Amino acid sequence: MARSDRMKLGTFVYTFGFHPASWLHPASDVHGANDFSHLLDVARRSEAAKLDFMFMADSPAAAVGDPDALSRIPTKMNRFEPLSLLSALSVTTEKLGLVATVSTSYYEPYNVARLFASIDHLSHGRACWNVVTSDHDETGYNFNREGLDPHALRYERGNEFVDVVFGLWDSFEEGALLLDRESGVYYDKTKHHTLNHKGKHFQVRGPLNIARSPQGRPVIAQAGGSEAGMDMAARTAEIVFSLASNIERNRAFYANVKQRMPAFGRNPDDLKIMPGVVLNVGETEAEAQAKVNYLIDKMHPEVGRLMLSEFLEADLRGVPFDRPFPLDRLPTEPKGSRALFEELTEFVKSGRTVGELVRHYAEKHTGNGITGTPAQIADFMEEWFETRAADGFILMFPTLPSSLDDFVKLVLPILRSRGLFREEYEGKTLRENLGLSMPENRFAKARAAR
Repeated sequence: MARSDRMKLGTFVYTFGFHPASWLHPASDVHGANDFSHLLDVARRSEAAKLDFMFMADSPAAAVGDPDALSRIPTKMNRFEPLSLLSALSVTTEKLGLVATVSTSYYEPYNVARLFASIDHLSHGRACWNVVTSDHDETGYNFNREGLDPHALRYERGNEFVDVVFGLWDSFEEGALLLDRESGVYYDKTKHHTLNHKGKHFQVRGPLNIARSPQGRPVIAQAGGSEAGMDMAARTAEIVFSLASNIERNRAFYANVKQRMPAFGRNPDDLKIMPGVVLNVGETEAEAQAKVNYLIDKMHPEVGRLMLSEFLEADLRGVPFDRPFPLDRLPTEPKGSRALFEELTEFVKSGRTVGELVRHYAEKHTGNGITGTPAQIADFMEEWFETRAADGFILMFPTLPSSLDDFVKLVLPILRSRGLFREEYEGKTLRENLGLSMPENRFAKARAAR
């Protein structure tokens, strides 16, 4: 039976596009990493297409490793701090949701609560916090740590961190601002609350010194496929960014996370699971494949070697590109997608060279996505949506804005003709457009229960 809701769609933003060679594409703005007008252009194109949000991925660290490769990859080496960028976009766009990544490992809860509450007011209710605990050693060295904290500790701290932020966002109840000039009373003191949190990782008195968010609180996004990550998503998230490698695995992930939600007193409809998918669309299959080939041809071999090394967790420096891949450097277990790992293993065992494997991985490295005609891509998206492998998609366009334009011109009209995607925004806030319920204020709820 067809679903009664419509799919949700967001633009995933690395400055020039998802592909590491995107900055070499002639349609890209080579100055875009430090030019706000480029990212504003991407936002306005996304908004004109009625997409739900623009998702700013981030890591508060430059990459560390092979300088010959990294000097050719601008993504992590030169980009805006995301909350500064959201602040600028909040007053230059009108309906588009604005999502930014901020790590619970390297901030304090009060900072995050105040920053996102401010952006939600500036944007009139379009802010979303992508909660991460960080997963790269290179970040920890910038924050008084020797690399990355242990996984369990990061999630323990992360859960308490989110709880504190939620409590701070409840400092003012709905309607607390009286703004009564005649009496001289600005706010109702009975609707303003001090948190007084004392936990294992944080001691935060509060209250937050900004009124309740237009959305009740900013929307929460999260990614993470571990048990701890899925529990955290079921308890707190409203958007989950998944990276399962095929429809069956994502369908299982979808069911797994949503089935956990009632135990936390939540309705599964208040969580939208949105896989990240790379889309290469052309009028014909040949045209779509030519776009893929163009970027692979543009990518420097050392960049491809670095990408493959990171996926395999193998040191491939110095291995000649024209020699067979050394089997003793092939791990027994995958770091990421098992399906992709198994495909690469078969490729290696057939005697292919390192250079051939690098090129093969460069085409397949996302683990999920599709290259094809507009109808093929629409069919792909419809199947994932209708069979509940996804509530929508975070669209990882290879190049920006050209791949976004291709999708809007070629694929969106098909999705709309099938009744799968909106013609106009349903509301003014991101929460309304995603079809999410308004969160209850904990202090108002406690008073009503007396």
